[in-house]
Amino acid sequence: MLNNNKLFFFINVFYLLVFSSVANATEAAPASAGSWVAILPPVLTIAVALAFKRVVPALFLGIWMGAWAINDFGLVGLWTGLLDTFQVFVSNALSNPDHTAIVLFSMMVGGMVGIISRNGGMQGIVNHIVKWANSARHACLATASLGLAIFFDDYANTLVVGNTMRPVTDSMRVSRAKLAYIVDSTAAPVACIAVVTTWIGYEIGLIGDSIGKMEGLDTEAYLLFLNTIPYSFYPIMAIAFVFMVSASGRDFGPMLDAELLAREHGPEHSDPEKDSNQETETIEPVEGKPQRAFNAYIPVAVMVLGVLVGLYVTGKQASADVADPTLKDIIGNADSYTALMWASLVSMLTAATLSLVQRIMGLEEVVNAWFHGVRAMLMAMIILILAWSLGEVTDILKTADFLVSVLGDALPTFILPTMVFLLAAATAFATGSSWGAMGILFPLAMPLTWAVMVAHGQAGPEHMHILYSAISAILAGAVWGDHCSPISDTTILSSLASGCDHIEHVRTQLPYAMTVGGTAILFGSIMTALGSPWWLGLSIGLVILWLILKFFGKPSYLPQAG
Repeated sequence: MLNNNKLFFFINVFYLLVFSSVANATEAAPASAGSWVAILPPVLTIAVALAFKRVVPALFLGIWMGAWAINDFGLVGLWTGLLDTFQVFVSNALSNPDHTAIVLFSMMVGGMVGIISRNGGMQGIVNHIVKWANSARHACLATASLGLAIFFDDYANTLVVGNTMRPVTDSMRVSRAKLAYIVDSTAAPVACIAVVTTWIGYEIGLIGDSIGKMEGLDTEAYLLFLNTIPYSFYPIMAIAFVFMVSASGRDFGPMLDAELLAREHGPEHSDPEKDSNQETETIEPVEGKPQRAFNAYIPVAVMVLGVLVGLYVTGKQASADVADPTLKDIIGNADSYTALMWASLVSMLTAATLSLVQRIMGLEEVVNAWFHGVRAMLMAMIILILAWSLGEVTDILKTADFLVSVLGDALPTFILPTMVFLLAAATAFATGSSWGAMGILFPLAMPLTWAVMVAHGQAGPEHMHILYSAISAILAGAVWGDHCSPISDTTILSSLASGCDHIEHVRTQLPYAMTVGGTAILFGSIMTALGSPWWLGLSIGLVILWLILKFFGKPSYLPQAG
């Protein structure tokens, strides 16, 4: 069965990559370009996503609506638009060399995660951390630390941390709800801002595609992403708040009730199977083989180092005609797509080589583990390709131009990051998909933000914090909405992996997520957009969160448990 699935998968990937070469871009601007019709595709996409809570059909219908508009409507245009949805726009998305690079990078990273999960490297990291978890406080801190250590994939993080730490936290009478909260809040928030993860290819693909629609902005997508990390207030504050809660032993709201109940009667033992049909397949380490942490650390370190070396090498080559180029010149001229591909390939080969040399797995087992990791990325790549296609549709229809003509003078730039944050949060909450929300909003929000900045004469370097904040608001808002949503895949997986009743997890986590989200908006997005430095808003936000926990939280750990 596995071999059949593998054959089917590679036939489809090969078909898509080959078929993409026959696509022809739509050249003539349609009559509806720049009119109110231009907003119909993204509006339809958001509406369908909110109504039916499914991202892929929503994106497809949005592309179809746009293709219909490009064909000037009519019955013939409706049929032609349907055909163009796949034959033109999806094919164009795949024929772009940068897009293909992102797809291949994501596949290689997923494959590497599959290999280091199977060769015991990830479990080796777990084994090192759990030795310290000898009290309730230490158990919570160890769980949070493990969430940071497994930073390269949110699904792997959730499944490994939840399943591994559950016996440890149970023995210390930490509630399953607390475990699920820690697992959930150190998965996506970590993966979305770490420099090399399974999220990076997806995010950079969306950012790079949007840059092409922003006239006057000349920068590398990966470098632009790196500049947005300090402005990702919700993910940073969410991670910090987890450690505050874990270290202080204080809780409030439903989480406090759950902790006190666990202290008195022991951890909750719900049946996670009744809560969801979500697939939770994970890759188990090979039985009877040593579980060495360096089998995970080395490939990840190779990937991080490979990205840095790749940026330097490609930047050095591109700066050959510059006399005495500085490091800033070299990095600024680097090809991030090439660097990411090099790094992902070498890191995957490193993980495979370590497995073979130590005889943990044979070649066939390595290939199978790699395939399992790649397969986990397939749905994300489908969403990404459809998002690229929708971006091309909105570009042809000049959606951003229309929005700027309507809102450009009336919409103050400082409100943009907050508006984008809330829209991303609402979309992710309703759909249960942070990736889906990003795929829908990136092609629209980035060009709109840039165009409004240009309209207000704020497209210079001194105002780039507005763009950084808006980009990070898409990422942060999507993660926030994902955390609050009861239909989110990572929320469901966190419940399952932690053995917590799903509704109980949502009920206990929601006050914490809302507290951090509100603080991130007030002291992060708004303050920064008004001109305050990012570090000031972040610092004030962290202090506010600590004060909230101190004055509204109450001790919940057992005295004898630390």
